[in-house]
Amino acid sequence: MLIWALTQGGGSPGPCGWLKDRFGVSWQIVPRILPRLLKDANQEAAGRVMKAMMQMGKIDIAALKRAYEGKPVA
Repeated sequence: MLIWALTQGGGSPGPCGWLKDRFGVSWQIVPRILPRLLKDANQEAAGRVMKAMMQMGKIDIAALKRAYEGKPVA
């Protein structure tokens, strides 16, 4: 819903949860769990999360959790 509201009237979505609003201001929508997954002591799992996120437009929390667990994202 927030992405939709910010992109109304000329905004545009971008990669990794980034978007531009109608005034050209850039925003990144970051789910609360993302920093925890990326800063986890298990660097291999954190790396899988980063790799998965870099392939996303809108961030998919369930897919990030699967990547963290070493399961297929898609």
